[in-house]
Amino acid sequence: MDWQKSVNLVAIGLVAWLLIIEWDRFGARESESASLVESQSVATAVSEIPAEPVQDISEDLPQMQFESAAIPQIKQTSGLVNVATDVLLVTIDTLGGDIIEVRLREHLTAMANDGGEPFTLLTSSISHQYIAKSGLIGPDATDTAAGRPQFAVASNSYELLSGDQHLHVDLTLKQGDARIVKRFHFIPGDYTIGVEYQVNNLSDKTWEAAFYGQIKRDSNEPLVQSSGGMQPYLGAALRQKETNFAKYDFSDMEDKPLKESLEAGWVAMVQHYFVSAWIPPREDTNSYSLRKLKGQDVYLMGFVGEKFSVAAGSLGNYKAQFYVGPKDQDTLAELADYLDLTVDYGFLWMLAKPIFYAMQYIHTLLGNWGWSIILLTIFIKVLLYPLSAASLKSMAKMRNLQPEMARLKELYGDDRQKMSQELMGLYKKEKVNPAGGCLPMLLQMPVFISLYWVLLESVEIRHTPWIFWIQDLSAKDPFFVLPIIMGASMLLMQKMQPMPTDPMQAKVMKLMPIMFTVFFMFFPAGLVLYWTVNNLLSMLQQWVVNKQLATSKKS
Repeated sequence: MDWQKSVNLVAIGLVAWLLIIEWDRFGARESESASLVESQSVATAVSEIPAEPVQDISEDLPQMQFESAAIPQIKQTSGLVNVATDVLLVTIDTLGGDIIEVRLREHLTAMANDGGEPFTLLTSSISHQYIAKSGLIGPDATDTAAGRPQFAVASNSYELLSGDQHLHVDLTLKQGDARIVKRFHFIPGDYTIGVEYQVNNLSDKTWEAAFYGQIKRDSNEPLVQSSGGMQPYLGAALRQKETNFAKYDFSDMEDKPLKESLEAGWVAMVQHYFVSAWIPPREDTNSYSLRKLKGQDVYLMGFVGEKFSVAAGSLGNYKAQFYVGPKDQDTLAELADYLDLTVDYGFLWMLAKPIFYAMQYIHTLLGNWGWSIILLTIFIKVLLYPLSAASLKSMAKMRNLQPEMARLKELYGDDRQKMSQELMGLYKKEKVNPAGGCLPMLLQMPVFISLYWVLLESVEIRHTPWIFWIQDLSAKDPFFVLPIIMGASMLLMQKMQPMPTDPMQAKVMKLMPIMFTVFFMFFPAGLVLYWTVNNLLSMLQQWVVNKQLATSKKS
């Protein structure tokens, strides 16, 4: 029926329009370099530096109802501590003991042979700020309205050597009769940084404070983005009492601050392929908050842990974890409940997760993500064939009726009622249900959308080669071979399917392969590969169905 063809055209046009919008929003950006400032205090906005008299310098610290105590601070020039492991390059500022830069050694800005350098995830530069802050607040706070503590350190450079099981980087502080060590704990092959405060209370009274961990970021786009496709989420995420995975983008945090108390939990900053997250102790009830500083492009995502006390003349400690690295689902799931949901497959995650694990399993057998995508697409296509068969048969029958439908349009084109009656009679005579294939096609769509998001979100595919000229499945095809093959497959598919009898609709349909070819020229090669293989398999299935119908008609 003409209404069905019109609906199809509208749907295809809508998809094309969305592709244009998303491509424009997610166009590739060239990587930009970020130079470190001498210390975090330089990178801090001027409005956060206290004036005389001291005003609300504590605005970017968590708020708790504690009495602040004055802290004697060690007079030492602020410096940076560089830490190298096999997977991380970390810079820590001794003023406050904040992590102000993290580079990922196994994830590069570009392919290694194209001059790729370690990917900068956290940074403190003039143009972009994304750092991890932590400290102590409360009765015996180290971080107060008077300023941040200046730690002492034994060395400005640390390295986790081959064969080492762990590396400790200790920052020390004298606070009256208390001796405080802020320890950063690193282990080989791990993107999790342990942050621990060790307190030696030499006084004659109880020492008491609470740990806070904070992600401080502006709203700038990531330093390096992937090319093409839908816009991945950029913003905060955390677990809440009623929601295992809640997202709040920058506009949400600007509209309304969030406060939440929860046992265990986590708070994260999410971007394409990578995530940073504070994970407090599981057994504690922690206070989480998301907010924007007034008048500044600064967003704070953090938590405050339970108060911990150290009796007079004794030792005490508090431990938290900070993850900064790729969205590795297995690792994130081990760190905290539901943290793996930061690998965001959207509302179809319950389908996408099995699809990802199936692709991951295939990769363990083949060792190549390109062939894994192809084999997974074949597997899904075969699995869904019983659903698609009805649709394919309906389209094949409709195509065979095209000459007769064109003849009826010539005879009754001006009389819509008569034309409709004749078409219904034709369908009844030939036992064709023009809407028979719609439901099976709709049932397949969630699977296709889930697979699309799996390919888009999988950091495992980033900078991985397939064959020949495709050396990065997360980047566009440099010679546009795959998009052209995809466009040609769409054109051939149209030849096998019924075309609208309306001349204008037919012209629009013929333009669609050209439009989609242009769009897909800028999409990641892995996505184009999936779409191309899917088209080729659809053509094969349609050919098989056409042959079956032709054979049954002869018999």
